Order: sequence, then C-alpha cells, then structure tokens
Amino acid sequence: MAGSSVAGDSAAGSAGAALAPVRGGTLPPRHRAPRPGDRGRPHIAALDGLRGFAVAAVLLFHAGKLPGGFLGVDLFFVLSGYLITGLLLGAAIGGGGRGGGSDRGLGVGVGVGFDSLLGFWVRRARRLLPALVFVVVGTTLLAWTFGDGALLRFALDDLPWVGSQAVNWHYIAEQIGYWNASDTRVFAHLWSIAVEWQFYVVWPVVVAVLARGRQAQRVVAAVAGAGALVSLALMVSLGAAVDTTRAYEGTDTRAVALLLGALAATAPVRALAARVPRRAADALCLALAAGLAVAWTVTEGEKAPLLFKGGLFLHALGAAVLIVLLAQVPGTWAARIAGSAVPRRLGELSYSLYLWHWPVYLLLLPRLAGLGDWGGTAVAIAVSLVAAAVTKWLVEDPVRFRSGWARGRRGPIAVVGLALVGVALWGFVPAPVPGAGTVDLDQLR
Repeated sequence: MAGSSVAGDSAAGSAGAALAPVRGGTLPPRHRAPRPGDRGRPHIAALDGLRGFAVAAVLLFHAGKLPGGFLGVDLFFVLSGYLITGLLLGAAIGGGGRGGGSDRGLGVGVGVGFDSLLGFWVRRARRLLPALVFVVVGTTLLAWTFGDGALLRFALDDLPWVGSQAVNWHYIAEQIGYWNASDTRVFAHLWSIAVEWQFYVVWPVVVAVLARGRQAQRVVAAVAGAGALVSLALMVSLGAAVDTTRAYEGTDTRAVALLLGALAATAPVRALAARVPRRAADALCLALAAGLAVAWTVTEGEKAPLLFKGGLFLHALGAAVLIVLLAQVPGTWAARIAGSAVPRRLGELSYSLYLWHWPVYLLLLPRLAGLGDWGGTAVAIAVSLVAAAVTKWLVEDPVRFRSGWARGRRGPIAVVGLALVGVALWGFVPAPVPGAGTVDLDQLR
C-alpha cells in the first residue's frame, strides 16, 4: 500500500533543491530537515511530515481503526510523482536536480540523456532495494519459522512476483481480491511498491523524450494531465466490476495519483502556487488537510459508492494541491505543522515502516489477543516501529549514503547476496500442502 510508495514515498526527500519555491525566496529553516549524505541540498520537511501522516493512516487502517486509511497510499503516490518529476525536470534543464526546477524551466530544455536516466535508476535502486530485499527475506524466514502452512505457502507463491516488481498484476491475474483475500498473504501490501517501481521505469523515459525544446515543462504538464484523465477513465470503467481489485491495484488505473503529482511538479503549476498569498495558502492547506482527514475517517473501501467514480481522483487532486502549496509558499503555518518533529520523524521511517507493518500484524496480532483490541494494536505498531528504525539504521542509510559497513562496493554486494538468499529460500523451502493451516485474522479489518 505505499509507497510505495507508498508508499513512498519512498522517494521523498531527494528533490528539495529541484522543487525550491519559484518566487525567488528560500525556504525558512523550519522547512528544512538536513540529512546525512544529502550534501547540503535543501530538504522540504513538510513533505516528510505528509509521509508520516500517510503511513500512520495505513497502519491504523490495517489494524481496523481507520476505515479510509488506505487512502494514505494515494498520498504516497502523489508525493512520489511530484518529487520524482521534480528531479527529472531539474536534470532535463541542466540543473542536475540542484535548483533546476525554477521558472527558467518554462524555456529551453536540454533533455535527459541515457547517462542521466541510468544514474536516476541506479539511485532509485540504491534508495529502495536494500530495505525491500532485507524485509522480504526476513519476512519469508519469519513466515517459515512462526507462520502457519497457508501463510508460508502463499509467501512462497508470491515471492517471485515480489522480486520482479509485478506482484500487483499477479494478484489481479489470480483474482486475489484485495479487500477480502489479503489476510493470508504477508506480501499483499507490496502491490503499491510494484506500482511505483513500474512508474519509475516508464515515466523517466517519457520525461526524457518530452523535456526538450522551448516549452519543455508545459509539454510535460500537458502529458501528465492528459495521462491522469485517461487513468481516471480506466478506473471508472474497471471500477464497475463486482471485484474492484483490478481497478484498485492496476498500474494504469493508479497512475492517476502519480501523474497528478507529476503535473504539480511542473514549473507552470508551481509558479501558479507560488503566487498564492501566505494567509490564503494557510487557509487552503487547512481546508485540504481537513478534507483528506474526513475522507480517511469515513470512506469504507470498496463499499464507498464514489471511490472508483472519481473519489480517488478527487483525493489525489486535493493531495497534489496541498503538496505544491506546502512546497512553494514559504513560511506557512501549515508547512511548519506538517514539518514538525513527530510527523517528520515518522515520515523518515515511513518506507521501512510500511514494509514491516503488515507482516508484523499477520504474525503477531493473533498472538496478542489477550491484550485486547487496542493493546494488541499498540504492541504491533511498536514492534513495527522498532523493526523500521533498525532497518533504516543498519540497511537503508548505510547503502544509500555509502557509509559505515556499506562503503565502496560492499553495500551493493551485500544486497545482491541477500537477494540470492531469498532465491535459495524460494527454491529449497518446502511449500506446505494446501489446507495445512489457517490464520484467524478477523480482528484486522
């Protein structure tokens, strides 16, 4: 469900310079959260805070405490589209992601070369793969050790698709309903990570082709907007089915959120947002945040009649407007609140937290029934937080920043070695016979 993005996104935090306000000012200190290894690039703390709110919503949704918390995934998607497109456009106009996203992007674009694309994909892999490989292999071992037969059998069945970043299409092809069949699959939440990876493969090539000539950013904006409308049309059409898994997990239908984020990252939209007065931006951000919170509170998944008839589109559009205002209007109270310590720190953990929380829930919550509903949930979330913090400290950051034990080539070699362990597990762990066990997880939803 993250981000990916979630979901994330997982991409947030790298594009601070490329998405600096276009009105000529600089971000106030509270908008920045310096990170080791970022080499002095400004970092928009408010966007980390949004990731924190998004992952909290997903955690509560999967614990059965927030009916519409799954919409946090859409916020991850919009953030990913926004930040990744900002980086790509910054490189396309010659800024290399360091301040390139200014108004001058409305003019001549120099394009993105193959070397830039390859560098982008390598950075994405270094950012996302270490934690993903670590959690997937660790989850498989935990399912083998502590899970029942069904949990392990489905984990082994899904593992190749997780490794190829196509598990969303695997679930669609096998008619594994997202809303009613995910409680026995420890990798069910990784459908959104697959959607983001597929976006990262295709969209940079599209931007590389489009971001040339005098109207580069306007062309990218037009294509992103048109693509979002096509994605919306597909979602409305496919969402009319009895089982809405195809509409919910399809890359083509969920591209609407990613492309709305991409549209918001283009200079014409950012320039428009930068002209909004600070007080008006604060009021609008408050209204949008309240609207998202209401949607997360009252929406009931596939039972929501308007979800696939424009509801997801409107949610993603509101998220895109909120994001661009937080990033482009310096000094707003909304940005200060979103970028405050608690949501920001949670956002910094959001990727590993998203990866860990669902396996922890499936394996741990049935064993915590004696603690009561909220007691078990609190312990499961605490365990997820600890696992995420350890993963970020020991795996994510060292490989990403080439620090500590992962200096030089040791990080990539270790990740490849761990991936081979996952392949060995898939090949040698015996798959349990169907019907060997079940998991009673009614409390999760």
